[in-house]
Amino acid sequence: MPSLTVLGVDPGLVATGYGLIEPAPGGVLVLASGVVATARDLALDARVQLIYDGVDRLLAEHAPAVLVLEDLYTEYRFPRTALLMAHARGVICLAARQRNVAVLPLAPAEVKRAVAANGAASKEQMQRCVQRMLGLRDLPTPSHVADALALALTGFSRLGGRIQ
Repeated sequence: MPSLTVLGVDPGLVATGYGLIEPAPGGVLVLASGVVATARDLALDARVQLIYDGVDRLLAEHAPAVLVLEDLYTEYRFPRTALLMAHARGVICLAARQRNVAVLPLAPAEVKRAVAANGAASKEQMQRCVQRMLGLRDLPTPSHVADALALALTGFSRLGGRIQ
């Protein structure tokens, strides 16, 4: 199979997690993972600029085949959260578009079902499942990194990649 490098991104205004994977003999290799961090006291426009710049750097450096992005969701009690998250998702989509990288949106519950076999899995369950699936020595932390790696794994699988 040709190389299918996949970048998973868990958007957040304070911490945007990312995880970059590609096929390797016997499984999947983590090429990079981490967080694009901003500060709570920064203005919204400054925060989204930092997110855009961080994701754009990753796209320029690694040229993934696809960017898997957590789909927007909200609880009815917190509509403002969804509106704020839309800003982060928007600049991530823009960075991908400008680098000609396809975006695959996935719902959080779909990713949780694919990785933990439970659409309501806790953050800790997701971290442990990602650690096991990728053969990582340490638990992926913070949880935003585990979520981004889970997005990448699910996208990889949906696009025909095999995780052994």
